[in-house]
Amino acid sequence: MIHDLLSDVLRSVHMRGALFYYVSCDANWVAETPPSPKLASALSPGAEHMIAYHMILKGAGWCAVDGMAPKRFVAGDVVMFPRGDAHLLASAPGMRAAGGDQTWRATMRDHPKPILVAFHDGVCEPGKALPADDASVLLVCGFISCDLRPFNPLISALPPLLHLPSTGVGAWVAPMLSQAVAESRERRAGSAAVLERVSEMVFVDAARRHLESLPEEGGSGWLAALRDRQIGRAIARLHERPTHPWTVDELGHEIGLSRSALHERFMALVGMPPMQYLASWRMQLGANRLASGDQTVATIAQEGGYDSEAAVSRAFKRMTGQPPAAWRRHRRAER
Repeated sequence: MIHDLLSDVLRSVHMRGALFYYVSCDANWVAETPPSPKLASALSPGAEHMIAYHMILKGAGWCAVDGMAPKRFVAGDVVMFPRGDAHLLASAPGMRAAGGDQTWRATMRDHPKPILVAFHDGVCEPGKALPADDASVLLVCGFISCDLRPFNPLISALPPLLHLPSTGVGAWVAPMLSQAVAESRERRAGSAAVLERVSEMVFVDAARRHLESLPEEGGSGWLAALRDRQIGRAIARLHERPTHPWTVDELGHEIGLSRSALHERFMALVGMPPMQYLASWRMQLGANRLASGDQTVATIAQEGGYDSEAAVSRAFKRMTGQPPAAWRRHRRAER
């Protein structure tokens, strides 16, 4: 049940791989990545959110997000920044980049993938690579874009930094990513598409492993709610039958909680009442139907429990910033 719910959301938020770097570094190096809005404008204009991850092929170093203690990584590890925070990777904690021209991300985004980047004597050199034997650290840097609107409960439920040691990344993920990068560097046919799909699988694997690491009791957030025996069942019911005219009383009866107990526990874990969650999930499903099918807004309104097409249009614009027709045009233009 837990994995099915996670898959529901992952399928619905239009996830796609965007760009990849093959980074080589000398003995003393530091690389900073800007926050999601700046990264998206450079790498994938129009994307709502960017997730960065870095797989260490050789060597070791440190990664950090403001407000958190640095974490050490070694070869085989993956570090991921699901919330799109600005972050840095360096040969030692406490280092900062020297600045310089940052427009290379945008100007090189259409170059063949992976794009080579070298950090030599503290200077970033896009389009170049140190010989593998001379580099102290080799990294694969991937970027995945996804929707935050109308409703994506997963991103805020993940921590700012996910450190996945080589022993816990998954026996199949790291070798697959390494092979995809190697094939892409050799310019084999279809390698860019393979690299994009593998990048998405890296994120899915990271989200799944974080979910499995959570305790079954305690904590808060959407992922913690999935681990909760009763609230996880409540969310599953809403996902299984999103068009059903649910009430809090009926949902509570289904999972064995009173109306007040369900409301209180759902609020504590998910941060919103059950019926608000249902309305948000229905809107997310409606957005997907708008993007991929020919259903009218009136049909989507009826299936989503809204009184009229005007009501769903107002709610849709409130949650996405766009009326349904504009959303449909924008999403189809991306395909």
